[in-house]
Amino acid sequence: MDDAVRLAIYRRFVADGAPPTVDDVATHLGAAPGHVEASYRRLADAHVIVLEPGSAEVWIAPPLSARPTTFRVTAASGSWWGTCVWDALGVPAMLGEDARIDTACADCGEPMDLVVRDGALAPVAGVAHFAVPARAWWDDIGFT
Repeated sequence: MDDAVRLAIYRRFVADGAPPTVDDVATHLGAAPGHVEASYRRLADAHVIVLEPGSAEVWIAPPLSARPTTFRVTAASGSWWGTCVWDALGVPAMLGEDARIDTACADCGEPMDLVVRDGALAPVAGVAHFAVPARAWWDDIGFT
């Protein structure tokens, strides 16, 4: 059940630009909403997705964010919010498409356009800085 729910989440998120609700996935799978909600919670406990605080709805299905961020990813098939720069770069990799990531320098605020072509980041001036070590990302994944 969890694999089917996970696949439904990602397919709808990519197609619609927003994650499906528990009820949407339950209808799609012909499953009871309670079973789908339990699956969402198991997926969240396994760090596969992140639920909205106090809810059973998807906030983050890495690399996609349901909430606007400073990383807007645009490809031929649509546009999505990347959770962070790392995830934003993961969107074109996940889709197998070229993409542009609109963002800004976290230090000075200057706009930055990152371009991914043929699976590679085009040369760009800048430095990626990860203020939180990877081992601590899930301590507060919403902040990270």
